[in-house]
Amino acid sequence: MNITVCIGSSCHLKGSRVVVGRLERLILENGLKDQIDLCGTFCLGCCQSGVSVQFDGAYYSLSPENTERFFIETVLPLLRDERVAGMRRSD
Repeated sequence: MNITVCIGSSCHLKGSRVVVGRLERLILENGLKDQIDLCGTFCLGCCQSGVSVQFDGAYYSLSPENTERFFIETVLPLLRDERVAGMRRSD
């Protein structure tokens, strides 16, 4: 899975560097380095909102304050669902 964070000017001013750092930490703490690719881009075209993030084909507006909540409520459940689906396919 990929998480792409905008690091362009507007998002940088809104805290994209902090968002990236928190996502890196959460990925490592949860042992997901092999399952999640975290990358940056210079524009996702959603400059009017907070830090623009693309995950699983959807766009999210993050801030340093809501990054952990996004990870817990959005990223982790989707990974769990994929693991369960993968286990079912291997049966």
